[in-house]
Amino acid sequence: MTSEFKRSVCPYDCPDTCGLVIEAADNRVVKVTGDPEHPYTRGTLCPKMTHYERTVHSPSRLTHPLLRTGEKGSGSFRQITWEEAIERITDGWTKIIAQYGAEAILPYSYAGTMGIVQRNCGEAFFHRLGASRLERTICSSAKGYGWTSVMGSTLVPNPLEAQASDFIILWGTNALATNIHFLNLVREAKKRGAKVWLVDTYETPTAQIADQVVMVRPGTDGALALGIMHIMVRENWIDQEFIGKHVQGFEEFKVDILSSYPPEKVSELTGIDVGLLEQMAKIYSQASAPFISLGSGLSRYGNGAMTVRTITCLPALVGAWAKRGGGLLANISAKPLDLDKIKRVDFMQVPTRIVNMNQLGNALSELSEPPIMSLFVFHSNPVIIAPDQNKIIQGLMREDLFTVVHERFLTDTARYADIVLPATTSLEHPDIYCSYGHYCIQRVSAVIPPLPEAKSNWEVFQLLAQAMDFEEPFFSQSADELIDQIMNIQSPLLKDADLIELQKGNPVELHLPDDYKMAFNTPSGKIEILNPTDAESLPRYIESYGDDAPYYLMSSPSLYSLNSSFNERQELVDKKEAAYLLMNPLDAEEKGLCDGQEVIAFNERGEVNFIMKITAKVPPGVVVSEGLFKLKDMPGSRSINALTSQRLTDRAGASTLYDVKVDVRPA
Repeated sequence: MTSEFKRSVCPYDCPDTCGLVIEAADNRVVKVTGDPEHPYTRGTLCPKMTHYERTVHSPSRLTHPLLRTGEKGSGSFRQITWEEAIERITDGWTKIIAQYGAEAILPYSYAGTMGIVQRNCGEAFFHRLGASRLERTICSSAKGYGWTSVMGSTLVPNPLEAQASDFIILWGTNALATNIHFLNLVREAKKRGAKVWLVDTYETPTAQIADQVVMVRPGTDGALALGIMHIMVRENWIDQEFIGKHVQGFEEFKVDILSSYPPEKVSELTGIDVGLLEQMAKIYSQASAPFISLGSGLSRYGNGAMTVRTITCLPALVGAWAKRGGGLLANISAKPLDLDKIKRVDFMQVPTRIVNMNQLGNALSELSEPPIMSLFVFHSNPVIIAPDQNKIIQGLMREDLFTVVHERFLTDTARYADIVLPATTSLEHPDIYCSYGHYCIQRVSAVIPPLPEAKSNWEVFQLLAQAMDFEEPFFSQSADELIDQIMNIQSPLLKDADLIELQKGNPVELHLPDDYKMAFNTPSGKIEILNPTDAESLPRYIESYGDDAPYYLMSSPSLYSLNSSFNERQELVDKKEAAYLLMNPLDAEEKGLCDGQEVIAFNERGEVNFIMKITAKVPPGVVVSEGLFKLKDMPGSRSINALTSQRLTDRAGASTLYDVKVDVRPA
């Protein structure tokens, strides 16, 4: 057996987008290691990817199309051919279109793969079909809105800048679970004397790297930022020269907003001691190069966009953008490739309605004119990852809903499908990857042939396009031809990149101009604390939604799964041990709850069984669950998103997955 080694990329929804080296032999993946020559990830992999071959060759991989034979949700299917599957799908859609119109068909996808082609190619098909459009905003669209409101399309800092910082704030980011390579940079900065503070709603595993942990009351991060800036202005710990040259609206912000947020008021809002607020403001403003790494969880509240907008103002007040090692990293993609050539909005004959993915439950049960009569799910698992799980399952149980799921495994969503189609993994198809956490790009080829009968997203949409008699040449192109198309642009970021190395499949760094941090790409050419185009011209604190219940519920990432991905690997599920609910000892004593007992968290939307874990790492008034589980791995019949809400953020239609309150009782 002769092995060969090929480069690839981790396809999952993580800012690190790790470079991989794949050892393959006899059309099987033998070993997966980190690529030591990747400019950013440098050979390190997280625990989830170190045995990715176990996912690729899992005995539970789907290898044939399936047709439902039992009740929806029962998991009863029989094997059919691809020809029969495509015929059943297109016949079903043809009948639906004839009776209800094409908008009765809804695609549902998100970030099961982050490859540019395989992730986005379905949009062209559904635009051409005339289906309803999905507003894909479950993760961080509110965060993007908040950043853009202040910074426009200014490039975010290269994360390598953090190595030169002397004060780093990890704000709302459990980086040990979601951004491990950035933590390597933080450790380098600490070796040079940098101080590291963590701001979060509980003491996450990332706290082990922090010199100080600041526990903020859920949903009040924006008030914390305003309180810090109030103190900085009061003490004149600001860079007046930088503000005068590069900031729009500081005086209005100071008078109309900051004056209303003295430390005492902010302490009441956030639960943070006044002395700690004063200390944080002093260290931040007196650092030579303060750097903030901003997570996405704090944007998943009813005030999420405004919260990010407010925090984004902080570096402007101390001129951090002009300093090597200073700034704010928001993990927002630079978008060097032309996605329009993949999504093909021009294929829509008329604009079709938009359905927000966070409100799938309502869409399946309440939409009319026309109702949703068919759902096509690919590289997503809405039963587990989307809010208001009970409402989603209720909709999927409809006998008149024709559901198709394209997946690698029989997920909890696939169990409700009428037809299930087997999908490839990232090592079985070509693609190109950009990162939203660093400035590298990489093109990859298939490392091994597809497992029996598995097909990529693009191959499935080509088959469907052919069966629906679409004549556009676009649908006849290979995935590699699509990649070639989106690279044929004169992006400034690609201008000086080594395209020859890119074509070879090697990781390539994008070009960043020397002055990129000071090139404020906004209408005014300045940092826009005052944004005249927004309905609210100045950032301010607004309250989150909350619920009529005593405890905020935090759904935190796990070290051993990513959303619902990797739950097919039993050794990783075992490392999570159980679906714990973390609670402060004082709250547990008040409720009469014991460590290790089964409890029920509940609110107006549902109830979920957990195993109680009592810990002082969680503050009073907060309970935490780490990681998403399959329903079969939960103590009861539902998982955490039976408790979350379909409510949307203040701007950008994002999820409010953290803006949830519950009560707890013994099971």
